[in-house]
Amino acid sequence: LSSPSGLTHESHKKDVEQVYLRCSEGSIEWMYPTGALIVNLRPNTSPASYKHLTVCIKPFKDSAGANIYLEKTGELKLLVRDGDRSPSKVYCFAYDQGGLFVEATPQQDISRKITGFQYELMNKGIASDLHTVSAPCRPCSDTEVLLAVCTSDFVIRGSIRDVTNEEEEQESIIHVGVSKLYRQKSKVFQLTGESGNWRGQIKTLLECGVKPGDGDFLFTGRMHFGEARLGCAPRFKDFQRMYKEAKDKGLNPCEIGPD
Repeated sequence: LSSPSGLTHESHKKDVEQVYLRCSEGSIEWMYPTGALIVNLRPNTSPASYKHLTVCIKPFKDSAGANIYLEKTGELKLLVRDGDRSPSKVYCFAYDQGGLFVEATPQQDISRKITGFQYELMNKGIASDLHTVSAPCRPCSDTEVLLAVCTSDFVIRGSIRDVTNEEEEQESIIHVGVSKLYRQKSKVFQLTGESGNWRGQIKTLLECGVKPGDGDFLFTGRMHFGEARLGCAPRFKDFQRMYKEAKDKGLNPCEIGPD
């Protein structure tokens, strides 16, 4: 978390401050913005790998006081306009497209403004999985499911207990009851209550039309800005079939033990 403050620049409103971030994910919170910030993302990886990286930013819900630009060799491209209230919107670009230039907008009272956003650096392949434009709700092929089992941030067997639709954010929240936890990168699925059941939430696009229903599914997906995002989710009996067929042919990319 980086938290610069514009109040230290009150007498130099045209100041440009450089911020260097070494982590692959985190957040920027610019209090009382004046002047501008140049945000330099310098992950602790080999510079040769930079061309394979995608940067995603997600503005805080109440972020205000500055425009966010993509900057490369002095050219600015507006990314997020001050006052844009698109809830949960994520902006992504290739790492080599440039850096972030955050410029304060003129304010009568800067003490009421805080500009902030979360950021994530990820492999381009993962980013395209999360932000696929073509057919985001299409079912996965057998090969895609088996690969998702090996590479996803979470893999669980479970049922859909309920679905909450958020019209404003154009998202659905799937409330999942977990019967078997194969893997999770962070503790999204947790034991709840005295009954000791595992439960958690997975988000997906509202347009996918997910509804509560009977039966178990194999839920896979990735963590994105602290939230579980749905990837492939076949019915569990279908997963068992495709897993057995691949195993019999020696084509399974990894072992999971689907029983």
